[in-house]
Amino acid sequence: MKLVVATSGASGVNLGLKVLKLLPKEVETHFIMSKNSQIVLDKEMHHITTHENEDISASIASGSFGVDAMLIAPCSMNTLAKIACGISDNLVTRAAAVMIKEHKKLILAPREMPFSAIALENMQKLARLGIIIAPPVMAYYSEQQTLDEMENFIIGKWFDLLGIENNLYKRWE
Repeated sequence: MKLVVATSGASGVNLGLKVLKLLPKEVETHFIMSKNSQIVLDKEMHHITTHENEDISASIASGSFGVDAMLIAPCSMNTLAKIACGISDNLVTRAAAVMIKEHKKLILAPREMPFSAIALENMQKLARLGIIIAPPVMAYYSEQQTLDEMENFIIGKWFDLLGIENNLYKRWE
């Protein structure tokens, strides 16, 4: 599987980074983030290919590269709005546009709440196109006790959506 993971916005970036750490090594992962984050990732995560957000000529900006899915976690309202309006002015939004045009799985994890009517309209528009809107929302049946367990639950649900087997949370019995 080829997977693009991107982060946009500042709040909740740790979830995107944790996704990268928990992904199985056999998943070919491409990551888009700020330059400073890329420096850290390049040194710490050797199985991740990083891309600069300004590089819209990167491999993942082309449908012929064959990416299977994309997760934007967190997804800022700005990025969500650009995707909803077809604006692809950076690599994150361009890669998302490729996912849409190629009918590939695109998961957006909007981070801001409460959601404004405009944000909800954008989410509805994208959901009608088959984009999965999966904000980092807790469920209480898995009995998380720590922040780490809460994050694992959210990431486990995203992995479920991507078809990546995991045991990151207690499932409903």
